[in-house]
Amino acid sequence: MSEEKNILNDLGEVKEELKLIIEVLEDKKGNDIRIFDIREQSSVTDFVILVSAISEPHAKALKINLDKMIQEKGIPVIGNDNESSSGWMVLDAFNFMVHIQTTEMRSFYELEELWKDAVEVDFS
Repeated sequence: MSEEKNILNDLGEVKEELKLIIEVLEDKKGNDIRIFDIREQSSVTDFVILVSAISEPHAKALKINLDKMIQEKGIPVIGNDNESSSGWMVLDAFNFMVHIQTTEMRSFYELEELWKDAVEVDFS
């Protein structure tokens, strides 16, 4: 837990952006939200946020609300996948990447396993 607190203390502006993302995802009933600090494992992004949706329409609602908040806050985005029919949508905002997946896609791809050596960040 102390490692998690140190991570959060060192994040600055990114910490606030991550908190806003969690709030938006929780407001729309996103399930099993997990954040991984992958700075030691990846040069592509610093944090990965995973969230499950119960259906494709639910995933789309999560993504719409996330996009709205990102735009309102002026958070720069370098990649934005809005195709909900695959059951998997991604938002890449350089410092973090959000993966919105239906429960079925999340179970199938098991992204948590990809980042099993990363530190999980607890915002609760």
